Amino acid sequence: METKGLLMVFTGTGKGKTTAALGMALRASGHGLPVCVIQFIKGNWRYGELDALPKLGVELHTMGRGFTWKSDNLDEDRRLALEGWNFARERMGSGRYHMIILDEFTYLLHYRMLDLAPCLETLAQRDPALHLVITGRYAPEPLIELADLVTEMQAVKHPLQQGIKAQRGVEF
Repeated sequence: METKGLLMVFTGTGKGKTTAALGMALRASGHGLPVCVIQFIKGNWRYGELDALPKLGVELHTMGRGFTWKSDNLDEDRRLALEGWNFARERMGSGRYHMIILDEFTYLLHYRMLDLAPCLETLAQRDPALHLVITGRYAPEPLIELADLVTEMQAVKHPLQQGIKAQRGVEF
């Protein structure tokens, strides 16, 4: 069976973008297909994915130093963003994966840590069978246009609005 690799984007201000992408990883892994998750701009706390994904046979890489909008060294964050993007490009070109997830990648574009046009060119010229999933707020319009599937998560109600703090196993 021939595969048409899809470019899928989960964006918006609502909760669930990474969760949706990890659901895709779970589905592919359940079929025995190789998946690589590359997380950009994740916080430095311990979250469940770090332990669960490798147990499911999903390769996981966490890049960068954490939340960039709280950065004390944007030059270092830009250097690490480029390093992470080069790592992702190598994985995309390796031919080893059915699916690659670029978690929180839109922030690198939104904060102009990477140039949009060359990134889009790389995404468009990937192996035609490779599925790519990109998550994060502020997906730029050219990325949305390039994508095969775009889901925008919209916040309607959130526990934080009621004073309920983030909980293990739900938010992290």
